[in-house]
Amino acid sequence: MELNVNKSNNGSGAEVHTNMLIIGAGPAGLAAGLYAARAELEPVILTGMTVGGQVAITHVIENYPGFPEGLPGPELGELFKTQAERFGARVVYDTATEVDFSVRPYRIKTYNGTYTADVVIITTGATPRYLGVPGEEDFTGRGVSYCGTCDGFFFKGKEVVVVGGGDSALEEGIFLTRYADKVTVVHRRDELRASPILQKRALDNTKMNFIWDTIIDSIEGDETVSNVKLKNKKSGEESQYETDGVFIFIGHTPNSQMFVDQLEMDEAGYLVVNKFMETNVSGVYAAGEIADPNFRQVITSAGMGASAAIQAIRYLQEKG
Repeated sequence: MELNVNKSNNGSGAEVHTNMLIIGAGPAGLAAGLYAARAELEPVILTGMTVGGQVAITHVIENYPGFPEGLPGPELGELFKTQAERFGARVVYDTATEVDFSVRPYRIKTYNGTYTADVVIITTGATPRYLGVPGEEDFTGRGVSYCGTCDGFFFKGKEVVVVGGGDSALEEGIFLTRYADKVTVVHRRDELRASPILQKRALDNTKMNFIWDTIIDSIEGDETVSNVKLKNKKSGEESQYETDGVFIFIGHTPNSQMFVDQLEMDEAGYLVVNKFMETNVSGVYAAGEIADPNFRQVITSAGMGASAAIQAIRYLQEKG
């Protein structure tokens, strides 16, 4: 199946038409590409800035089925990519910058050109909110994490800090008590925002303690994290707190800005889909963390991507 390439008239480079365009190359996008490629649709997958999404910044993944010893996140992302390409998916290192779902075929502009597509699957994911303090970026994957489920096992018998006061922070903090000997929640306010039931579970957990009205000013260490510098917001008092790891759960930001006024979203900016991964625009689907504020796991994202591709294939078949 050949891609039709023509020169566009808008000065943005080559214009390419494809049956299916997938925006994003995390687990959802690459799984969708695999299923579409096996249906001989030769889908185009726009990678964005990285292949693998958040998988690419996860040190080791031990909870993806089929890899009992675990494997580095970047390696898993590369395996997803290789498998999709094996069946004919076309992975393009380019970033979508603008979409128009009011015309058919749908029109997607990128840094390097313009695509038109009969169906589109959006898998642009969500970005963890960062503290933005010194040391955070340097120690990501070496003591700083944004996923307790992914990395908790590596802190067995150690002490960790959890940053945040919402549902995610307490859920992940409680989970981390399965491994860590001590979990200290650092919260910038004097009360939690989490649901009452989660608050009760956390406050009753003997492995958890809380530092209130406090922010982290910096994260320090050598090869790995060894301590954080704290500052009390009310008194201004500064202190140093020893820890083996820092888990940051201050929310996620869905990468949906490009779809404002194009697709239906919830109040947090996640794309709204039905059980078939369909958005409110016929022929446009969303999968993975862009449409999942709840689970945010590699396996669930991949499953959503596969579901979106299967439904998109049916849609194309029905349209002839």
